[in-house]
Amino acid sequence: MKVVSSSDWRDGLSFETPTLVAEISPGDDARCSACGGESELRPRTELWAVKHRHPKNHDGYVRFYCQAHLPAITRVEPPIGSRAGGRAAPKAERRSAPRRSAPVVERPRELCPDCFVEVPATGVCGMCGQKLA
Repeated sequence: MKVVSSSDWRDGLSFETPTLVAEISPGDDARCSACGGESELRPRTELWAVKHRHPKNHDGYVRFYCQAHLPAITRVEPPIGSRAGGRAAPKAERRSAPRRSAPVVERPRELCPDCFVEVPATGVCGMCGQKLA
């Protein structure tokens, strides 16, 4: 059985980017997730949807926030020399593949001449106790 995730309006949201709820999901009034379940309903034009990252779910999760509880979003600036700055990106350092070790050569397996069972590395048969050289 193959497990796949569903596709809906949340897939189109970028992580940590506030978007007006009315633009992405029309419907009835909703509550701010920070205000709690006992708070008043607000129109979707006053609520912001923010998609957060989740450590165990790669799709993340979406929360609605009012203007007072909208989290501060920190933008990560592209590094100097990236394509966004107008300059060409520096060439990536090329790494070689890890070297493969030599194949392990197995020693021939010894059999007890009396029991015909494989003898462990100690050289003593586990069935009859005969010592092999």
